[in-house]
Amino acid sequence: MMKSLSLMLAASALLAAPPLAANDPAEESLRARPQTDEVIYFVLPDRFANGNGANDLGGYPADRLLSGYDPTHKGFYHGGDLKGLTEKLDYIQGMGVTAIWFAPIFKNKPVQGPAGDESAGYHGYWVTDFTSVDPHFGTNAEFKAFVEAAHARGMKVYMDIITNHTADVIDYAEGEYAYRSKGAFPYSTRGGPNGKAINAGFAGDTDPSLDNWSRLTDPDFAYTPFVREAEKDIKVPAWLNDPIYYHNRGNSEWWGESAVYGDFAGLDDLATEHPRVVEGMIDIFGGWIDRFGIDGFRIDTVKHVNPEFWQAFVPAMKERAEANGIDNFLIFGEVYVDGPTPGPLAVYTRRDKLPAVLDFTFQSAVREVVAGNASPEVLARMLEGDVLYEGGAQAALRLPTFLGNHDMGRFSMFVREGNPQADNAELLARTLLGHAMLLTLRGIPTIYYGDEQGFISDGNDQLAREDMFPSRVAQYNDNALLGTDATTAEQNYATDHPLYRAIAQLAGVRAGNPALRRGLTEIGTYDREPGLFTVQRTDPDSGQRVLIAYNTSSEPIVRDVELDYRTRGLVALAGRCPASVTAPGSVRLELPAFGWAVCEQVDR
Repeated sequence: MMKSLSLMLAASALLAAPPLAANDPAEESLRARPQTDEVIYFVLPDRFANGNGANDLGGYPADRLLSGYDPTHKGFYHGGDLKGLTEKLDYIQGMGVTAIWFAPIFKNKPVQGPAGDESAGYHGYWVTDFTSVDPHFGTNAEFKAFVEAAHARGMKVYMDIITNHTADVIDYAEGEYAYRSKGAFPYSTRGGPNGKAINAGFAGDTDPSLDNWSRLTDPDFAYTPFVREAEKDIKVPAWLNDPIYYHNRGNSEWWGESAVYGDFAGLDDLATEHPRVVEGMIDIFGGWIDRFGIDGFRIDTVKHVNPEFWQAFVPAMKERAEANGIDNFLIFGEVYVDGPTPGPLAVYTRRDKLPAVLDFTFQSAVREVVAGNASPEVLARMLEGDVLYEGGAQAALRLPTFLGNHDMGRFSMFVREGNPQADNAELLARTLLGHAMLLTLRGIPTIYYGDEQGFISDGNDQLAREDMFPSRVAQYNDNALLGTDATTAEQNYATDHPLYRAIAQLAGVRAGNPALRRGLTEIGTYDREPGLFTVQRTDPDSGQRVLIAYNTSSEPIVRDVELDYRTRGLVALAGRCPASVTAPGSVRLELPAFGWAVCEQVDR
């Protein structure tokens, strides 16, 4: 373990809370805790901890193409499960984590893909049964035990859900899969505008309403869908087995009309404008709230679903949660966009009426500044865009923020790519700075599992989904990790890792200061090249004011910066803060390279 870094934070990990008794008042406290107070840990159960080797095959034959289990291949099941995740709650909570979001655990089609290029549903996004836990992960009873164990510790549980698609079961008789547009293949005819009318409810109707969906009984207007005999009844609930409830237009081209109506990389694209689909999805996911008392949903592939679906689905989920006594039910959508401009994200809070979205603009801004050496002005412009979200800057407080994830790759990878000449000490220092921004700027910080152990992915998707338990994947095990001499060939749950300790310390500071959880942001000083960036965050209820400063450059900074004119003294919450101001409205800060300071302002 490296011990020489001046930026390494030495702080004790937060102690795990004791389990709560049934009906303990602390359960009410859990429900009442504001969404903005959370620190989220995002985990892929298959890659986190293997608590029960008996379910590694998921009950399937011991053939990797049937069971999907091959711990030597990055694209197959590795054995992690709900039992293992439950057994590691001490470790997770030790970082100051208050909520766990995990990749989908619904039963998946074990293996998909053309011969020679198969992979498995270890990630959870190829659902066949929306009502059951995948047997590779455990049982519904084990999921209930996990939720209860987390709640007993005061930790919330967020499920990752999919409404856009199911596993790839539907084929096309034509043997082609290129996208066929609504203009070329309208709902009213088979084979295109010159083809045969297939539905009296649509033929001649220039403005078909949603009610007409109930009369559309022949789905082969674009392609002729069919399901192989062995898979005709594998989807649950049973209505999902009828091709009428899918678009059947071929693969998405990821832009324009096809982004909503096309199959997501071959996955069967649900007709989410169909009233039966809306009703069915509300029933499915409302049932998980009823049965397990979960605390929120992260919604996958939001931008590939029509806005009207969300306008019906979100209120129904909030109503179901409230009926179960679940206050502050968090719903946030995944809208995968790149770039630090908030406009494309804000659309989904205004038009689609989502309460929150996963904050890709935050990720882009921090990545550009800390990993890519852009001016801190990028951060300022991103934060100024908070007014674009429905509800403005107040609503931006409940946007889950993150640095990297299972799709795009890890933040440390971006740091390495942006600074190829940097040594390990600098890479770790920059990565620590990114986490300091994550845990002290506005939003709900979300830690990607393994980041706290210095994992560095080789790329995105499968290359960023390493095992926390001893891995047998050569492409993972040849990576040098940050802040440790360990590799992924051994287990990585070290509570003394510098990133784990830093996250725990900063999460503790955040938990103890309302301005860091609920404070609105006033942008202060920023440089036009790598250097200083300051903000002041003020909690509207307590009045607490906190000055936060970051040095994004490789040189120390000594600078006079503006702060509230009432301030006469400062209390260091993290980093170095002077005890008093230089003059009313000004304080001199000293920041090391890639350093930061979090200073409470006090009036004397």
